[in-house]
Amino acid sequence: MSRIGVVVNPRAGRDIRRLVGLASVHNNHEKVATIRRVLAGAAAAGVDTAVIVPDDSGIAGTAAGRVPDGLTVRWTPTEPRGSAADSTAGAAAAVEAGVGAIVSLGGDGTQRAVAAGCGDTPIVAVSTGTNNVIPTLVDGTIAGLAAGLLATGAVPVTAVTHRAKRVELEVGETADFALVDAAVCRDPFVGGRAIWRTDQARVLILARADPWAVGLSSIGGRISPVSADCDAGLYLELGAGPAASVDGRAVLAAVAPGRVIPVPIGAWRRLALDEEVTVAVGAETVALDGERELAVAPGPAGEATLRARVRRAGPLLVDIPAVLAAWAPRAMPQHP
Repeated sequence: MSRIGVVVNPRAGRDIRRLVGLASVHNNHEKVATIRRVLAGAAAAGVDTAVIVPDDSGIAGTAAGRVPDGLTVRWTPTEPRGSAADSTAGAAAAVEAGVGAIVSLGGDGTQRAVAAGCGDTPIVAVSTGTNNVIPTLVDGTIAGLAAGLLATGAVPVTAVTHRAKRVELEVGETADFALVDAAVCRDPFVGGRAIWRTDQARVLILARADPWAVGLSSIGGRISPVSADCDAGLYLELGAGPAASVDGRAVLAAVAPGRVIPVPIGAWRRLALDEEVTVAVGAETVALDGERELAVAPGPAGEATLRARVRRAGPLLVDIPAVLAAWAPRAMPQHP
């Protein structure tokens, strides 16, 4: 018996950055079509069961109305409530059901939520969000095929996955993590969650700093790139204006879709893995992978202490092209 899990975030690609920028819209119809392509690819690879996480927008339910012959749909016993916790609980339930891989549709925030529940079950991350450092822009057919090849054992998991880094943080009694970036923001309230103005953030701790990325990661990528396989992280303090930047200058970064702007940098340094940094935090918020998640309540002294470190303790991420490349010689007939 071979099984894959399927998680879709109905809110991925639908936040405020569609109103203030030029971010693309991933509507429900396209997500339904993507899931159906995932199921088709998985069935072609020999998967017999798709364990699907229900969502409160009915995307997965609509997609499951038409499945390939020979493929059975099984639902996780989770109740959708319209939050990131749905993806975490659903991923955990899919793992409990014995899936060999999880196809996760969303952006970096979605992959973070899935990573919180999937343990060592590999993630095939498909881009349908706004900030997409972790997920890949790939057709659902190929994503499903890759997940299916891992679930059936046709391609060994150890040959085509890597352990992601993550930013682990603690503030007060709260502990959490980000897969790409954690930001201390000046906003006292979570509000609309999505970060779309750089003057909202004053400190960044990055597990990834990719020059080609869109989002906070790209700021670090313009200063000192840190790739997925690099055993390092990056710490940055953002200036309040051009006068606070390094040598009076700012870096030009793609901070959101359609927004390439100068960002003043007050200070920065590379971090070794497991190196702890501390940040004094007032009545502020902490954003994880581009979305404000934690509201900090200062102590009697008027501030709290945030402790953070970059560790290689994230999920197993699937290299989709590597899966197909490894399978190709086995799939082709041998010529004399």
